[in-house]
Amino acid sequence: MRALVYAGPGQAELRDVPRPVARPGEALLRMRLCGLCGTDVGIHAGTHPRATAPLVLGHEFVAEIAADTPRFMAGQRVVAYPLISCGTCHPCRTGQPHVCASLRLVGIDRDGGMAEWLALDETVLFPVPDDMDDATAALVEPLAVALRAVERSGAALTDSAVVVGAGPIGLLTALLLRRAGVSRLFVSDVDPARLELAARMGATPINVRHDSLLDRVLEATNGDGADVVFECAGAAEAVAEITRIARPGGTICMASIHKAAVPVSLIDVNFRELTLIGSRVYTREQFRRAVDLARDLAEDLRSLVTHVVPLGAAAEVFAMQASPDEKAVKILVDCRS
Repeated sequence: MRALVYAGPGQAELRDVPRPVARPGEALLRMRLCGLCGTDVGIHAGTHPRATAPLVLGHEFVAEIAADTPRFMAGQRVVAYPLISCGTCHPCRTGQPHVCASLRLVGIDRDGGMAEWLALDETVLFPVPDDMDDATAALVEPLAVALRAVERSGAALTDSAVVVGAGPIGLLTALLLRRAGVSRLFVSDVDPARLELAARMGATPINVRHDSLLDRVLEATNGDGADVVFECAGAAEAVAEITRIARPGGTICMASIHKAAVPVSLIDVNFRELTLIGSRVYTREQFRRAVDLARDLAEDLRSLVTHVVPLGAAAEVFAMQASPDEKAVKILVDCRS
């Protein structure tokens, strides 16, 4: 079968690899669409701390069941909870397997979904509603990431919020904050196309290439700062102002995952009594609820999809993601073509 394989730093190759065979308790999946994620970009760059070549990429996907199983019928579409927990560490023993001490993921620590076929344990599969299109279903996993961050933050109806970074996770976070009815919502980035999407989602866009994010937020909040700040950019320069954007007593939620240490003003955390929260992935229940949310938000989710690339040309997706001319937000790989 064909698969997009990470072959080493800066190398992604379309290869013929053995088709998986479903073991007892597993379902054989015929892959449909698989999203390109920032994690995949980091793996391709060689900066991910765990991923090793050769590796079939991809953990955001929708597939169909290839043959009847005890839980599913052939042809039924599913999405997959891609987390793999050990079951024995303290988080696993206390009901938090999503932060397992040795957490692994499909598409990072084992072969993923940018292929024609994949075999996974039936228990991690969730059915896709019949009235949900494939592109929407392929965004369930990143939507679950955003859902976790918003719920971790405790953002409420009367809050003002800033989302730093208008990539897919930032835009999905803004979408959920708008749905939660936050009073004032700001999204910052340097990409005009992404900021236009943020504006269509009901946020006030701030292009930090031309405007001061701090000044704009303070002006809009009468000098107070935002109740909640979400760091979704994953870039060191984006972290520099987050402790000043938040109001005294405010909350900062780290939704992006930095692969190296970055400077943060801890004196602000003390003097302004800020709450700093980490958010990693999502619980199984949040993933399940993300399926229902995706149905309600389908039109907005589809607006994030800027490119659908056939698997035969999937080795080009990293150059497309990096090119300003492509104006890529979310790239999906069609594993059937």
